[in-house]
Amino acid sequence: MKRVVIAVLVAVALGGAGLIGVPWYAQARAEREVEANFAQIRQNGASASHGKVTFDLWSRKLTIADVKLESASQPPASVTFGSIVATGLNQPDSEHVTASSIEVNDVTMAGSLAGAAPMRLSYKLPQLVVKDYAGPARFAAIPSGASMLDTYRALAQQFVTISAASISVPRTTGTMDGGPSAGPAEFAYSGLTFENIKAGRIANYKLDEVTFTMTPQQPGGKADKMQGRMAGIVHQDMDANAILAVLNPDAAKDDKTYRVNGKFTMGAYEITTDSGLKMRMDSASADEFSVRPSRLQLPALFAVLPATPAAQPTPEQARELMDRVAGIYEGMAVKNAELRGFSIETPQGPAKLAAFRLDLQDGKGDIAVEGFDGRGPNGPIKLGRFALKSFDLAGLMHFAAKYSTAGAKPAPADAAEMLKLLAGVELKALTAPYRTGDKPVQIDAISLDWGQYVGPIPTQARLVAKMAGPLDPSNPAFLPLLVAGIDTAALDADLGLGWTESAGTFAVSPFKLEVSNLIGASASVSLARVPREVFTVDLQQATTAAAQIEASGIELTLRDLGAVDVFVANYARTHAIPRDAARKALVDSIKAIGAQFAADNADVAAAVDALSRFVEKPRQTFSLKLSPRAKVPAMQLAQLIAIDPPSALAQFKIEAQTAP
Repeated sequence: MKRVVIAVLVAVALGGAGLIGVPWYAQARAEREVEANFAQIRQNGASASHGKVTFDLWSRKLTIADVKLESASQPPASVTFGSIVATGLNQPDSEHVTASSIEVNDVTMAGSLAGAAPMRLSYKLPQLVVKDYAGPARFAAIPSGASMLDTYRALAQQFVTISAASISVPRTTGTMDGGPSAGPAEFAYSGLTFENIKAGRIANYKLDEVTFTMTPQQPGGKADKMQGRMAGIVHQDMDANAILAVLNPDAAKDDKTYRVNGKFTMGAYEITTDSGLKMRMDSASADEFSVRPSRLQLPALFAVLPATPAAQPTPEQARELMDRVAGIYEGMAVKNAELRGFSIETPQGPAKLAAFRLDLQDGKGDIAVEGFDGRGPNGPIKLGRFALKSFDLAGLMHFAAKYSTAGAKPAPADAAEMLKLLAGVELKALTAPYRTGDKPVQIDAISLDWGQYVGPIPTQARLVAKMAGPLDPSNPAFLPLLVAGIDTAALDADLGLGWTESAGTFAVSPFKLEVSNLIGASASVSLARVPREVFTVDLQQATTAAAQIEASGIELTLRDLGAVDVFVANYARTHAIPRDAARKALVDSIKAIGAQFAADNADVAAAVDALSRFVEKPRQTFSLKLSPRAKVPAMQLAQLIAIDPPSALAQFKIEAQTAP
């Protein structure tokens, strides 16, 4: 719509305001000047005509009737004005003209978009009013044969030279017909206003309401009438200079960030169809939208677009096009964009979404959906929040472009690079059915983050999870828990790992885990002399580098929350003995197994004794600490654990205890 208003304003200036920078007391002179400027339009191959020209000296009012313009391009575009009336005309100098008001009446615009199925567009504006206009006495004509980008740039350049207190269009109606599947459409805009226009900036842009009716073609040729309405659209601080920077032929050299507009808000958006679909969004907003020409590179993007919509690009052209589209993500920034109060009603049932949020910068976006309430095949689904952290949309497009050729497969190193496309995920307050009729799965929170890359490998990660779900009674593994009256499994975990290059250490910390009302565990595991070279997809290099790694120590704490009682009860049930006898049998078994390791290691004997006490009495806490007696190569230790566990334990000082 902004293009339409700019185009009309330029036409007004060419046909009216810019042509009366001459003594207004001479009617004949006014007629000659008007005709001379229409002749200038015709020089580029366009057709331009007008009706009667009148000029009133006392009110300084110029009226041009029956203006008709048609472009020389194919398919042609046309604009007609019933009349152009400029009042309060003045010429402060030979290069500029002012008017207290300009009224353009009975405007009709029509044109077509070329393609395999041409789309025809038409607009009607009963009135367009410009207040306190000031601008050049004459605008440069757009050269014949100018490209679309050149035309947009010329219009933007001319718009930057004018100022006005306001431009208002009370109502606009339009139609659209044709296209591959859009079908006929009618639309209307009401209450369109631009306020405080100067040096290419618009302080406020307002649109009270947009309504539309269209009949898109459905699969099988069936038509489904759709009606829609948007209300209360407001943009603040719009800047056409940002558009000029993007359209500049030297945009690739301009790495500056330009703000296109500030705060954007919109009220309700509603869509209904004859087939029963009802969709509504309560409101939308964004704090800022900006562009960076060097990344966006619209001229380069348009240069690789197919000549016609029906033309099929070659694989090379398709790859380049995808890379250019990636540049669009890299060249745009959106701050705090939100869609709120989204709901949809379908014949299958309703669904609601409280909010969709997006922050986008340098091709990476933080994306979140919040407050989903809907229904799946097995029952209702509710979601508090799902978020993708620093999702690299541009990187995904570049990756897809690189392997867009049929049969192309990424190398292991390239596949690992995909980890960098996302910094983490977050899920909160999810309730979903496990199976029809069962208790639902409940996820209070899951958060997974990773980063600090060495090549394609992240060296830091953390998982926080709290969730619960029903146990499957058909699974024999869950029978001991079900017999104990536990029909729901709950998990509360906080697991982290990270590599510190300066110290050469790799640690699993924190490690906290709680399973139902059964067991709680915490641990820390650390390795020393971990080199950078171990973080690679090259298996041979990683194996060679891993030979330097040494085990530093392990600390483990187990808290019995009921697991020992369940274990004892299951042993008693399967062996058909009393629980006290089952507990004693388990303790004896632990001591017997421990004796095999404790013969030559007093530390092991102490640990076995502590573990026995852990089983003898419920609700105890068992602690174990392993400290290397000397340097313990990690790979050698792994081999010893597999073939000679006692020798592996002998490498460590063992401390263990049991406490209430």
